[in-house]
Amino acid sequence: MIEKSYFWNSIKTIKKSYVLYGSILIGFTLWMLILDTHSWNIHSELNEEIKKLELEKEALTKVIEKDRNTIKQLGNEDSLERFAREQYGHKKKNETIFIIEPIDTLPKN
Repeated sequence: MIEKSYFWNSIKTIKKSYVLYGSILIGFTLWMLILDTHSWNIHSELNEEIKKLELEKEALTKVIEKDRNTIKQLGNEDSLERFAREQYGHKKKNETIFIIEPIDTLPKN
C-alpha cells in the first residue's frame, strides 16, 4: 500500500511539473509572438516596409539614370538650347513663339 501511494504521488508531481513547464512554454511563446517589441507582427510590418522602400529605390535609380543621360546630352549648346525651348519655352530676342496644342489635349466643356 505504501508503494502504491508513493507511485501515485510521484506521477502527480510529474504531471504537475509538465503542466508547470508547459504553461511556462506556452506563455513564453505567446509573449514572443504577440506582446514583445520584437514580435512576429512587428517583424512582418517592417519586412513590408523594406520591400516598399526597395521598390522606391529602384524607381528613383531609374529616374537618376534618365537624368544622367539627359545631362550628358545637354553638354552640347545646340541640344541645350533645344531643350530649353521645348521644356521651358525660352526664346531669343525679337522672337515670337506660338504654342499649338492638339485638339485631344484640350479640356472638353
